[in-house]
Amino acid sequence: MLDSRKSIWSWAMYDWANSAFATTVMSGFFPLFFKGYWANPDNPSESTFYLGMANSIASIIVAALAPFLGAIADRGTAKKKFLFTFAFLGFIMTGGLWMVAQGYWQMAVLLYVLAAVGFSGGNIFYDSLLPGIASEKKVDYVSSLGFAMGYIGGGILFLINVLMYLKPDLFGIPDGATAIRLSFVTVAIWWAVFSIPVALWVKEPKIYEPVGIGTAVGLGWKQLSDTLKDIRHLRVVGMFLLAYWLYIDGVDTIVRMAVDYGATLKFPDSALITALLMVQFIAFPCALLFSLFAKKIGVKQAIMVGIFGYGIITFLGYFMKEVWHFYALAAMVGLFQGGIQALSRSLYTRIIPAEKAAEFFGFYNMLGKFAAVIGPAMMGTITLVTGNIRFGILSILVLFILGGYFLIKVNIEEGSRMAREYLVK
Repeated sequence: MLDSRKSIWSWAMYDWANSAFATTVMSGFFPLFFKGYWANPDNPSESTFYLGMANSIASIIVAALAPFLGAIADRGTAKKKFLFTFAFLGFIMTGGLWMVAQGYWQMAVLLYVLAAVGFSGGNIFYDSLLPGIASEKKVDYVSSLGFAMGYIGGGILFLINVLMYLKPDLFGIPDGATAIRLSFVTVAIWWAVFSIPVALWVKEPKIYEPVGIGTAVGLGWKQLSDTLKDIRHLRVVGMFLLAYWLYIDGVDTIVRMAVDYGATLKFPDSALITALLMVQFIAFPCALLFSLFAKKIGVKQAIMVGIFGYGIITFLGYFMKEVWHFYALAAMVGLFQGGIQALSRSLYTRIIPAEKAAEFFGFYNMLGKFAAVIGPAMMGTITLVTGNIRFGILSILVLFILGGYFLIKVNIEEGSRMAREYLVK
């Protein structure tokens, strides 16, 4: 039932669950541990390149699978089945990082890539459940609630993990390295336990009659072909996806590579961790406030503000020298990160046919992941070639400029009208 309080909060709890991976693993301890424990700490440019490639490989895998899996999920009413298949992969591989010994960076990369595939792949089907639980009137709020819950949930566990790392004696842990390895296990458990509400209390709309997996595969291929044609005709969707592809690239790259950047500039680990905690707890209220802001000036205009903010962050990042600079930029990221992600998702629900939500969100996530291929790879390659990570971070600015340019051309009213008039073939 649309706008059911129980369904909305159960759906949002999955953000609380899997955001532990985004904070503790992806943004926090994995880059630090990879650079100083698994890879060669004496060659930071090389480890930046490896980390960038790991993020890009994971994104390529998800991007290649996303639209096809979305088509199958729609035809077989299997969004939740796919969600939990990918979630299971994610938390099992995350827990597996505990076993990787010092110096074995190849094994660390393999498990991280598989865990990131689970995280990103599950989000395709998590996002696609949104049109089935929230009406257009509440979709901005519900999308923002999900991100806000993610920031506070991920932030709470990350805070606990940070205390484990800084004060291992309080937890009966022998040293900081063991604490970081244990933190990967806590993420796996957290992710698994808090995924239970969406499994129990979010009902998946049955758009099609249920079919077997073999039939769904065949129908999925056909529907994928049809959707490619639809996107050409639903031109507003195509324009938005192009804009999203570009600007979310910059957002994802900053999220995934900021700690590596700070570590390369020789900022202390405690400062990098503190900055990440700042992002989480600033982003929690700001994600909700951004939905109110969007009501005042419009969803597209609010996203434009977020893009502009990220452009300023990227530009200032080039000149960063002091630890307090890193803190200031972390605070700015917290202001804009949740808003730009949540409003992009809710805007997209307005301009796509609800009957094919999983498939269209497959394309949405595909472009988001292909964007995350370009950004980390570009930053890592430019850093390796020039030997200067500042040039790597500055290169991301062009993606925000282009993304903002194409978003200006998106006509939301026309897109909503075309989505309402869409008929399932």
